[in-house]
Amino acid sequence: MSLRELVVLGTSSAVPTRHRNHNGYLLRWDGEGFLFDPGEGTQRQMIRAGVGSHDVTWICVTHFHGDHCLGVPGVVQRIARDGVTHRVRAAYPASGETYWRRLRHASVFADTSVIEECPFSGPAPSFDAGPVTLTARPLAHPVESYGYRLDEPDGRRMLPGRLAERGVRGPAIGELQREGSVRAPDGSVVLLSECSEPRPGQSAAFVMDTALCDGVFALAEDVDLLVIESTFLSTESDLAARYGHLTAAQAGRVAAESGVRRLVLAHVSERYDAADEPRFTEEARLAFDGEVVLAHDLMRVPVPRRDHPVQRATK
Repeated sequence: MSLRELVVLGTSSAVPTRHRNHNGYLLRWDGEGFLFDPGEGTQRQMIRAGVGSHDVTWICVTHFHGDHCLGVPGVVQRIARDGVTHRVRAAYPASGETYWRRLRHASVFADTSVIEECPFSGPAPSFDAGPVTLTARPLAHPVESYGYRLDEPDGRRMLPGRLAERGVRGPAIGELQREGSVRAPDGSVVLLSECSEPRPGQSAAFVMDTALCDGVFALAEDVDLLVIESTFLSTESDLAARYGHLTAAQAGRVAAESGVRRLVLAHVSERYDAADEPRFTEEARLAFDGEVVLAHDLMRVPVPRRDHPVQRATK
């Protein structure tokens, strides 16, 4: 059965707090597991969230500031210790190869051969990632940083009423989907286009440390789920600009202008406490009238299905 959900492992920015771990986000998508920016403590957070090393098929690092990568050694060593046999691909900016090497081999352990490194560069490198295409785009941060986007291919949705009208049922439905046509019980030829309609593929984007730039909007365009940093509130917009970060209001603007369905705010500065949290969603909603979720550790956020009412995030 299809499972598409974001498992939030950590939501703090540079410094973890009592209630927010360093970054870490596992996007589960039809059997693939994309682990984005595993910060310090990710291995333990995975245990608390009920996910394991066998759920990870990709490790995707946006850049090599510590809160986005210090969990790599623990995750890699857990993959080795648990005897994961499937391939785990590691995507990261090629300019950070030195840092990846240090993290990948940070201590003595019985290594694993399943990790396949995929360093990248350029304006829009992409990878075949099973049910989706994974694309990276450069962002605007003091060090080279990329965001990621997942895109499912377009398909077709079968229409039960039309199938029944033409007498197509059972194994004949599969044949129709595979071959594009099938012979009905009355001898007539039924075309796929008669019993189905276009189904646009779903998409998700992960945007961490960046100022507003073209890459942010390209990643976010028309996605069903946007996970985006909102390190600061607008009262600290000068700090956001100085350090290459977004405010919650800017994240809301990105979602509104890009046609996002569900907006997840993450990467919250340690300067804010629980009393400040309502202000993040309030600021985002000044521009964006869709669903806004302020991420908390161990929260699960489903990718909204297009043929059902929007599902709510759960803690």
